[in-house]
Amino acid sequence: MYKVDLPVDESALRAVERRRAAEAERESRIFNTRARVIGVDLRVLQKQQEEKRERLEMEKQRDMARDLLRLSLDEMAMQQKKEEEELRRELAQDLVQYRAIHQRAEDSRDADINYGREGAPNASISVSDSALGPASMQVFLGEGINENEKKRAQMKMNERNLRAQREEREKQEREQKNRELLTSRELVEKDFRAVQLNALEEECKRAARIALSHYNKAQAEERMEKEQQERLRREGEELAEVRYMVTSDLLTERPEAAKRKTESSAEGPQVLTDRWKGMTPQQISDIHRKREEQCLEKERLREMEMQRDVAWDYHLTEQARQQEREEKRDKELQRERRIQLDKYNQQLALEQQTHQHYLDKQLYTNRPTVQYFTQFGTSSR
Repeated sequence: MYKVDLPVDESALRAVERRRAAEAERESRIFNTRARVIGVDLRVLQKQQEEKRERLEMEKQRDMARDLLRLSLDEMAMQQKKEEEELRRELAQDLVQYRAIHQRAEDSRDADINYGREGAPNASISVSDSALGPASMQVFLGEGINENEKKRAQMKMNERNLRAQREEREKQEREQKNRELLTSRELVEKDFRAVQLNALEEECKRAARIALSHYNKAQAEERMEKEQQERLRREGEELAEVRYMVTSDLLTERPEAAKRKTESSAEGPQVLTDRWKGMTPQQISDIHRKREEQCLEKERLREMEMQRDVAWDYHLTEQARQQEREEKRDKELQRERRIQLDKYNQQLALEQQTHQHYLDKQLYTNRPTVQYFTQFGTSSR
């Protein structure tokens, strides 16, 4: 028989791998102490989700704001670039115009050589051409061909440029005049409006000053009238007070004034301190008699207080003695109870030692080893 390599069943291997993955996931879920003991805090998870959504929304808004800022900056950059190109083009045009006006070729020092020697005063050479070398040549082969047509074309182009510049300058001058005219007109209108406003302001100020002067005058008259009325009232009160003091009981010194009845008093006559002239002998004797009666009453109360204190001290002493006897009796009872409890505890300890000796020597003779405890918690099944 020949040895044949049969193909491996991939489905069985995939099934085994799938079961192993499921078992690993199950073990990670079961042996996860946090999820098994503590649990999952749904409120915290929901709060975290809300915070994440808010953070994403803020990031989205920030990205949108940055996009808008980037677009605005791009537009500004494009506008600035456009303005720079426009300025560069205007500068180039001004440079071309300046060269066409102030740097013409026919105005140069070698214009007589380039334009057929028309401007030279006397450029004739007295020496023959055969006696001169290559460096002394004045005219070369091919020069001066169609020079007049070129010059006329150049002049026409210069005329067109000058005409365009003149028209542009006139246009700018007209625009400047129009702007100055509009500016002067606006200034005149502003000055006229300012004059009108100043006139109205002066009129308002004059009316306000007149109204203020009338108001101040009325206030002054009213204040003078009030001061006169206050002076008359004060003078009347002073005269009434003088009349009352002259005819009052204070200056007349009548004894009956100190015993006058008042409308609010229901106990009889009251003594008026501002009009009292002193006590009578009868009143003084009544005061001495009342004072002696009060001293006797106070002495009687003091003797009663001393008797009550002596009785209370005797009662407290008897209570202390009774409490001391009860404490001695309680201590004796506690000592007897403690002796009985010690005897009972000794008996229980002896019984526990006997029972523990029975458990260790007779009942639990086959103790479990470490391998017995390590077999638990190793699988999810």
